[in-house]
Amino acid sequence: MTIADIARRLDISKAAVSYALNGQPGVGAATRQRVLEVAEEMGWYPSSSARALRGAETGVVGLVLSRPPELLTFETFFVHVLAGMEKVLAERGSSLLLRVIGDHPDEEIRTYQRWWGERRIDGVFLLDERFRDPRIATIEKMDIPAVLWGGPLRDWKMPALWTDQGADAEIVVAHLHELGHRRIAHMSGPLGFVHERSRRRGVRRAATRRGMDVVTVEGAYTGPEAAELTATLLDGDPATRPTAIIYGSDVMAASGLTAALENGVDVPRELSVLSWDDSQLATLIRPSVTALHRDNMAHGALAAGCLIDLVEGRNRGRVQLPASVLVRRDSTAAPTG
Repeated sequence: MTIADIARRLDISKAAVSYALNGQPGVGAATRQRVLEVAEEMGWYPSSSARALRGAETGVVGLVLSRPPELLTFETFFVHVLAGMEKVLAERGSSLLLRVIGDHPDEEIRTYQRWWGERRIDGVFLLDERFRDPRIATIEKMDIPAVLWGGPLRDWKMPALWTDQGADAEIVVAHLHELGHRRIAHMSGPLGFVHERSRRRGVRRAATRRGMDVVTVEGAYTGPEAAELTATLLDGDPATRPTAIIYGSDVMAASGLTAALENGVDVPRELSVLSWDDSQLATLIRPSVTALHRDNMAHGALAAGCLIDLVEGRNRGRVQLPASVLVRRDSTAAPTG
């Protein structure tokens, strides 16, 4: 269905139909209303390619995830974030162009460059800020509207959603300290991500202030490696090994908890387990896992709103996400030793 079809139906010029559909002057109010009614009746929708050629917005925003595709099958963070994004985008008449490319940040940059060059998108989301992130300079140089999930960066001029990881570290370390733990371990996710570096730094500082010994190790977000690292941490004298482990994700915590139990370590009497991410998984395993809870769906909705606002000319700047809430479950308790 085209503008010409509507013009023939109403016996008016194509220019008049175009003016009416695009909210431009040149037609009377009655004609404009009739054109809109007939367009809806005939099932007419604007051509995204034609809009792009004349410099109009496409109604599409892009997201490239540089993560292994299989991670999305068990990592609920992305599912909740995407659901929140889609909710707001649908309400505001926009769509999400999504691509999952594996752990290839360079390909992420090339994809955004191609989409922007082809005028397929109005803006992009940058998830998982990386240490010395090469995407930042590229996006700024190309002047692509973008929302960064990370920061806050001093020179970043567009919206950024950021979490006070140090404050979250205070919450988890304070909880373990109150229970009586003095030897703890922190198993982070990959330290190429800025948020994991901030968490590690926060845990170390919070533990040092309380006179606690802390061991930090880096792991993958997949379960098998977390299980192996947990077994290594617990392979020693019970009098000197950690009495609590903080894991970077719920999947890591579930795997670590299972490994501890399989090695004859009682959870939580001999080892407390705490996850930096909360999900339904934390409630299904036994013992259920104490975790930091965040409303990731609401955060995804907020990111989408910030990006659409930016495309429309309103820059919200730095937006601090609400503080995480510790949900206490059965996996943390006072150490028996």
